[in-house]
Amino acid sequence: MGFKMGIVGLPNVGKSTLFNALTKTAAAQAANFPFCTIEPNVGEVAVPDTRLDKLAAIAASKQIIPTRMTFVDIAGLVKGASKGEGLGNQFLANIREVDAIAHVLRCFEDGDVTHVEGRVDPVADAETIETELMLADIESIEKRLQNIVRKVRGGDKEAVQQERLMRAALAALEDGQPARVVDVDDEDAKAWAMLQLLTTKPVLYVCNVGESEAAEGNAHSAAVADMAAAQGNSHVVISAQIEEEISQLEPDEAQMFLEEMGLAEAGLDRLIRAGYELLHLETYFTVGPKEARAWTIPTGTSAPRAAGVIHGDFEKGFIRAETIAYDDFVSLGGEQPAKEAGKMRAEGKGYIVKDGDVLHFLFNT
Repeated sequence: MGFKMGIVGLPNVGKSTLFNALTKTAAAQAANFPFCTIEPNVGEVAVPDTRLDKLAAIAASKQIIPTRMTFVDIAGLVKGASKGEGLGNQFLANIREVDAIAHVLRCFEDGDVTHVEGRVDPVADAETIETELMLADIESIEKRLQNIVRKVRGGDKEAVQQERLMRAALAALEDGQPARVVDVDDEDAKAWAMLQLLTTKPVLYVCNVGESEAAEGNAHSAAVADMAAAQGNSHVVISAQIEEEISQLEPDEAQMFLEEMGLAEAGLDRLIRAGYELLHLETYFTVGPKEARAWTIPTGTSAPRAAGVIHGDFEKGFIRAETIAYDDFVSLGGEQPAKEAGKMRAEGKGYIVKDGDVLHFLFNT
């Protein structure tokens, strides 16, 4: 499985430039005027993982298939979006469909690029969007509470649960906090997710800095880092312009360019890793002469469910998983040497897959 991350932010902060870099395409029009992205652009990108290349080299795999993730470039938001200002209604509808939010913040000074508010203040920009999402959630909850009054009075258990959760969310929102601060028990998790509140989405702040500031950041990105830490959220510092340039280069040229800029790796790699951490995802591998392939699963996934990511029949007929840790596979030189060294384990239905596991599933058809 992968996941869908929405790229959001005020107009002219670099959303479409970042999307272009992510998908190595100019499909999203990057122009210096608001709402240049009218329809959400969707792009699938390969998740970079050097471990997959090493595994493929050892196994002499003919094909390398990385896991993939989806990014959605969503139209710019403005103050008043919760009331339909600008492209607010469309923005709010699109954001409900993503699993997480990459909130791009303008952390660069450039008099040639218009800022919709007439100033560069990324913390204020973040607050603008968060406020609009909170207002939209409040309106949504108030409408739904009115609609389920009759069911609650009639003792409908599902309606009673929904009301309790919505009132908990409403209390947080009216206190100026996003709904994600509400503690939700495991038994309420499914009903909570079905509320589809905008402010329950995990947030990753993306500080878009100038080219000369890509390595160290600047005062603006430092302010965002402080804000993110106070909220318990994450942030990454990148230059969307540099990332777009790098995305058009061959791998060797890209590496040279990064070194010249004083960067250890592409910012997009850090962005994708941060996205994985944000949604508590991890990767396991299947390796053979035909192909080496990466698969994405949530942290804490059992072996049968991990098998089901490949095919539902694998989960239904699961017998056991033959497991080799990545480090053992690489250090010993492949499956057979690892097996001979006693590093291949047979794991049953209760096994929790670990990041980097090399797996082979046995199942009944």
